[in-house]
Amino acid sequence: MEKRIFGTDGVRGVANVHPMTTEVAMRLGRAAAHVFKDGERRHRLVIGKDTRLSGYMIETALVSGICSMGVDVLLVGPLPTPGISFITASMRADAGVVISASHNPYQDNGIKFFSRDGFKLPDELEIRIEELITSGEIDALRPIADEVGKAYRVEDAVGRYIVFLKNTFPRELDLQGLKIVLDCAHGAAYKVAPAVFEELGAEVIALGVNPDGKNINAGCGSLYPEVIAAAVREHGADLGIALDGDADRVIFVDEHGDLVDGDSVMAICATRMLAAGTLKKKTLVATVMSNMGLEIALKKAGGSMIRTAVGDRYVVEEMRRGGYNFGGEQSGHMIFLDHNTTGDGILSALQVLQVIQRSGKRLSELAQVMESLPQVLLNIRVRQRTDLAELPEVSKVIAAAEEKLGEQGRVLIRYSGTEPLLRIMLEGTDQTQIEALAAEIAAAVEKSIGAV
Repeated sequence: MEKRIFGTDGVRGVANVHPMTTEVAMRLGRAAAHVFKDGERRHRLVIGKDTRLSGYMIETALVSGICSMGVDVLLVGPLPTPGISFITASMRADAGVVISASHNPYQDNGIKFFSRDGFKLPDELEIRIEELITSGEIDALRPIADEVGKAYRVEDAVGRYIVFLKNTFPRELDLQGLKIVLDCAHGAAYKVAPAVFEELGAEVIALGVNPDGKNINAGCGSLYPEVIAAAVREHGADLGIALDGDADRVIFVDEHGDLVDGDSVMAICATRMLAAGTLKKKTLVATVMSNMGLEIALKKAGGSMIRTAVGDRYVVEEMRRGGYNFGGEQSGHMIFLDHNTTGDGILSALQVLQVIQRSGKRLSELAQVMESLPQVLLNIRVRQRTDLAELPEVSKVIAAAEEKLGEQGRVLIRYSGTEPLLRIMLEGTDQTQIEALAAEIAAAVEKSIGAV
């Protein structure tokens, strides 16, 4: 059975439009509560959210559905996605629920789940939840009287998470002497992130810390690194850190305001871990989107790289399967399994800051460990997800591009798991060549299936 409601990162869409309606949210709550009950004891699910206006609406529906199945709810309010994962495992809850659409605009929202150990759900469990929703199997299950669930608020969730994050930073180090521009995207980290860096001694210039329900990711955060770049130059800061709406990803700029993306950060951290002997099996796990330059940098340092499908959940699954402890995505999702079970933007920033403080080097100098191959990425908005293998003209153009690039580049064409987009990515040694080839593929796609 294929998933119909769940995408690559939970359920996502425009709030109050199917599937992101209160009706679906309530049924998701009921189905999830049923799936995570495994005995006669009292069960608990954690619910957290980002700062979107629609979060209140969806949260209330989820609480109603979960409590109607005889499961209690622990409400933590606005908190980064990795913070909800941490609270779920720390409080020994049966599962965690995150209400967020990550880097999407405020009118979108989403629901994703963590199991009791803080990891995202495997596909088969999401499929089971969908089956319960569509089959009506649990419609007759209606606990009554004292078997109905309750909802409690966890008042100190922010403080707990701040302490956890600070404990991932070496005790012998601090951030004294560093001036950091921090953009929280008016999102879930608007309280946590400034507190963490300031309490460790940094001078923090905080941006995007005034959420109003509608300004999350609006011209700020990790999608707009030019904001922190300008602020770093204006304030003479040592670096800039930009989070997305739910703070599970991070992007940096160096002291000059130049972008340092997830690939460069992984190169910095992985090569340091290799030198320290802490990178398990001397292997980094990344996705098909990561630049070939990252693979080359790892090889030069005596390590190797494994690629997965796009999505941090698939990175984590491969890490757990193979016994690896570090992986991530070019977009800024990084997973340090020695510390947390999911991508954590603040934690990742602390790992980079640790390298800066230990080495005494500027971020621009550290980033030279990797040289990116020229890359071009085009997004085409489509009406339908037609299998590209069924489009002979598109396949022909793709094959021709691959032949021209040979071993000095690569072509990756895939549909987005969260948006109606076809993503065309090419890498090679010649920027002009790959731009021309990408344009040819895009033209063939638009001719064959049309574009919105």
